[in-house]
Amino acid sequence: MDIEIRNLEKAYTGGTISGVVHAVKKASLKIPSNTIFGIIGKSGAGKSTLVRLISLLEKPDSGEILYNGERVDSLNGKDLIARRRRIGMIFQNFNLFSSRNAEQNVAYPLEIIGMPKKEIEKRTKELLELVGLGDRAKSPISKLSGGQKQRVAIARALANNPDILFCDEATSALDPQTTISILKLLKEIQKKMNLTVVMITHQMEVVKEACTHVAVVNDGEIVEQGLIEDIFFKPKHYVTKDFIKHLPSESLDKNEANVVQWSNCSGKYILRFIGKKTDEPILSRISKLFDLEFNICAGGTINFNGSKAGALYVDFLGEKTEIEKVLKYLADYGVDVEEYNESDY
Repeated sequence: MDIEIRNLEKAYTGGTISGVVHAVKKASLKIPSNTIFGIIGKSGAGKSTLVRLISLLEKPDSGEILYNGERVDSLNGKDLIARRRRIGMIFQNFNLFSSRNAEQNVAYPLEIIGMPKKEIEKRTKELLELVGLGDRAKSPISKLSGGQKQRVAIARALANNPDILFCDEATSALDPQTTISILKLLKEIQKKMNLTVVMITHQMEVVKEACTHVAVVNDGEIVEQGLIEDIFFKPKHYVTKDFIKHLPSESLDKNEANVVQWSNCSGKYILRFIGKKTDEPILSRISKLFDLEFNICAGGTINFNGSKAGALYVDFLGEKTEIEKVLKYLADYGVDVEEYNESDY
């Protein structure tokens, strides 16, 4: 299911001197079918409002929302209800019924649409098996761990065979290892069911682990969007740069090689590598080809979606003309070079 939004706007009354809060401003975005798409932003950035609009839980003040090229923001009544039933939602706090056990929670949306009891039992069993809880069907919600509760919530969200699955901070309440297992499960489900999955998060490490595309939201605006490797390799907006800068200390996988800084200086240049170039001795070649020295102040690699990206914070010591030759050599070789400005990070 392709999703497209065009010039979406949403404002609320109250909360400012002017009396109006512009939660979403002229937002335009394309979410490709059968992908895991991340929407990331800090608290208050407007990402949750944006997703409430895209998922048809709220109507925009202006703009358009299209599913597979057809407008859906103008749907009302039975048509809106029917469209919403083909959308799955997973929330941070699980939103499960404490009075129901695991299978009864999964069965709830099927009961609402009037599915026969035997079919509900069959479907519920299949879904609990899918999320790895086939042996916990009768378990009270209070007896389940946080990860198990989220698995029940995922099974419930899939009950009506949705073509879109929204995950609103679905891993924020979980510990790192449980988060990894939930993200792995969501990736497996997405492939099996050919779902379009939209993940809303304030954690760049979640985007790194699961998403193929990402949009960055700040102050109600979409400030950057693209393939995950492009966003990591060439971040343009200061908010994106800040997310990536703080990623190492928040990494989900503690065994992963992270950026290490061993100098008090940050280095004048940031060299960014992707793929095979992260394993090549590029600086060693430079020292042999050009009359200069270099000082590595910090560096490291990040793995995502089977690819690897690396960054080195370096100083080049030598004549200006020689440094200019080096920068051109790196650019021609496909290494992204950026002058480091601490105020941007």
